[in-house]
Amino acid sequence: MMPTPTSADNRLHVTRRAWALGLACVVVTCLTVSYSELVVQRVHVGAMQLPPIAVGLLFGLAYAGARMRRTGRPALAPHEMAVLYIMAALAAMFSSRGVVQRVIPLLVSTNFKAGEGGGWREAFFAHVPRWAVAWDPAGPPRQQVSSGFYNGLKPGETVPWGAWIVPLLMWGLFVGCVCFAFLCLAALLRKPWADHERLSFPLAQLPIELAQSGAPGSAGLGGAPLWAGFAVPAVVYTLKGLHRLIPDVPDVVTHLDLQTVLTGPPWDALHFTHVFVSFAAMGFLFLLPTDLVFSLWFFFALTRGLDVAASLRGVKVDDMPMFGTPMAVGYQNMGAYVAISGWVLWSARDHLRRAFSSLRPGARDQGSEALSYRAALLGLMGATAVAVGWLALLGLEVWLAAAAFGLFLFVVAVVMARSTAEAGMLMTETSFLPMDLFRLIGNPQSLGAANLTAMAQFDAAWCRDQRGLVLCTFLDGMALADKVRLSRRSLVAVFAVALGTAAVVSSVVQVWLPYHVGALRMYDYAYLGPNVWTFDEAKRMLAGERATLPWHALPNALAGLALTVAMMAARARALAFPFHPLAYALCGSWTMMVLWFPCLMAWLAKAIVLRWGGIRPYRVARQVALGMVLGECSMAALWSVPGMIWNLPAPAFPWA
Repeated sequence: MMPTPTSADNRLHVTRRAWALGLACVVVTCLTVSYSELVVQRVHVGAMQLPPIAVGLLFGLAYAGARMRRTGRPALAPHEMAVLYIMAALAAMFSSRGVVQRVIPLLVSTNFKAGEGGGWREAFFAHVPRWAVAWDPAGPPRQQVSSGFYNGLKPGETVPWGAWIVPLLMWGLFVGCVCFAFLCLAALLRKPWADHERLSFPLAQLPIELAQSGAPGSAGLGGAPLWAGFAVPAVVYTLKGLHRLIPDVPDVVTHLDLQTVLTGPPWDALHFTHVFVSFAAMGFLFLLPTDLVFSLWFFFALTRGLDVAASLRGVKVDDMPMFGTPMAVGYQNMGAYVAISGWVLWSARDHLRRAFSSLRPGARDQGSEALSYRAALLGLMGATAVAVGWLALLGLEVWLAAAAFGLFLFVVAVVMARSTAEAGMLMTETSFLPMDLFRLIGNPQSLGAANLTAMAQFDAAWCRDQRGLVLCTFLDGMALADKVRLSRRSLVAVFAVALGTAAVVSSVVQVWLPYHVGALRMYDYAYLGPNVWTFDEAKRMLAGERATLPWHALPNALAGLALTVAMMAARARALAFPFHPLAYALCGSWTMMVLWFPCLMAWLAKAIVLRWGGIRPYRVARQVALGMVLGECSMAALWSVPGMIWNLPAPAFPWA
């Protein structure tokens, strides 16, 4: 179901009621995400491109609106519901893996980990700018600002807020540039993707249904099929949660480690291969074209077939640095990313040519995008220039800063956005870093300590685990706005207020919490994950351990690029071509390690419905699929409440 374009003169604007409720949703979302993900730990309500907390809030508002209408009282209009969802979704992702959970620990972790030895102080301290961290690089490891953060404050100690002000403001400048560059990019990509290619934006479909549930002529909150789909994850996660509280209650298995079953050779050579049952993922994937869903699980299965083949031939398989995927697959994925991002720009060349014509003196603004094309282009160039300059101040040479940021923004972010706009990926992550591309042409050790130290910070903050990429929500928000006739221009203020408020609230909360709880007793991935791994990798490169790549790295990268181009050409000439290049680009990522089984189940279900059913059964099945998404997201939001209030254990969700 596509967003239907509407003319600019009949679009609606944000009401005062929507502003007030939207700000309240942002604050509640930031507090819930911060506490449930970092302290409760098992319920991750913001770490997805469709944040469960935002879906839960929207569902609650839709239900309350339905009750109010039955009693004759006025309820929120669809465009007001859309504003609330967009603000909550942005706040959830920003306060989770999108930004704050990655940046805040980065400002103290290097100083704390240096206390364990290993040469971190000698390798990195001299190359960390004082303004970029909350500790003093001229001082010793484990200063009070970092030890208090990880171990918790001692009696009589207070949070050292003064040490945090400058680094938070400086990183805030960089984050603001990146988010503004995302907005400019979204304004340029929306029309070719939504109007020309008519992508379905699957992640916007459920919010559209909920926002419109009270509109005249709508079916309300859905009929029996939707509630039947809702009931499945509701029952499963109720039982799983009760099992955590009362072990005598039977558990429902939603996770199986196949490597505990396939233990003998050649199966013991398999990389991470687990079965995760995600009803939300199956629901969204059911909405996608059958060939795309088939390609997603097929290419993942092919990577595991290569593991088995290598084992049978006695070949040792090297892994990508920082990623648990075979190096051959990781470099093929890199080539696929380059090809897809190039194709995106090439296919939009006529649109971009018209956009660039707006830079001519006296040219009129074309279209009704969130930003005028002139503002989007100038803003993109300006934000990129400032971001590159900021990275240069951090310690990167200008050419390396431009290359790394350009690869992140115009290759990785574009493909990630495409994976949600076209493939409905609930999670997004790559299988390579910018440094992996440099390794193809040079020795990382030759870059020196300053470059590698700065690159470790950039990688940890932005390039490892993009599960909260706000570019995706900008595009989904525009699709949602079109459907409810909300002015795209008004979205700029909605985006800015939501992100600005989320930045302040979540930063304060996520600095305060570790000092009172102790980061070592909180979610370890946030505090001892990428912010530590990237420096470990930099240390290995400085020692020369990553000086050379296996001979097959470059051929695999070129093969990935060539194969992707061939698949895109085949799809352009034959609609029945069964393989989708986007699935090939994603096959080595953590996303597919989690979602391959839901892909397989969704493909089988849709193939059966379409082959032996028809359009009417498909419409019923579509409502069931949306109900499954709504049920799993709502249960995640609900289980976060007892965890926050009473510190009760909660069931684990597959996308955590």
